[in-house]
Amino acid sequence: MKIYDLSMLIDKRTPNWPGDPEIIIQNVSTVKKDKIGKKVLTFHSHFSTHIDAPSHMVAGGKTLSDYPIDKFVGEGIVLDVRGQKEIDTNLDSVKKEDIVFFLTGYSDNMYRNDYFQNNPVLTEKIAKELVKKKIKIIGLDSPTPDNEPYTLHKLFFKYDILIIENLVNLHELAGKRFQCYALPLNIKDGDGAPCRVIGITE
Repeated sequence: MKIYDLSMLIDKRTPNWPGDPEIIIQNVSTVKKDKIGKKVLTFHSHFSTHIDAPSHMVAGGKTLSDYPIDKFVGEGIVLDVRGQKEIDTNLDSVKKEDIVFFLTGYSDNMYRNDYFQNNPVLTEKIAKELVKKKIKIIGLDSPTPDNEPYTLHKLFFKYDILIIENLVNLHELAGKRFQCYALPLNIKDGDGAPCRVIGITE
């Protein structure tokens, strides 16, 4: 068995969407000085590797706490679409209830100032095919699967498909099937939450 960590490291360099509240990671006590080590972390619900619930963009939409825990666990597959600015690829390998991740390679730019610009996006055709296949979750190693007015976000949410953004290390699972765990923080009525995403292969 091999375990792959697909989540961004949270530190002061982790990219934060332009205009969002400042991220604060601060030591408030240390073992040496206070006998107890403790940090204060201030971040919003769509920071780092995170999962979007429908209520992120749909008034009255489901929140993360509306889903049973098994919504965040399932069989995953990584599709290699590196080099595509508008993602259009064969989905024959995708099955019902899959967790489908797109490897764009864009997370290699995570520490660049323009990380939130010129990101690859899914085509409407691919989004509709994923809806037709009744997948469980879609994710990719970039900030968003589409840009304003976020039509594809809303399409996925309409069909109860959750979205994971800012994945990393997908190249290690390219073309493979694996068991996926994408567990968000257990926030009541969360419109989204940072999550630890792992893939497990036998």
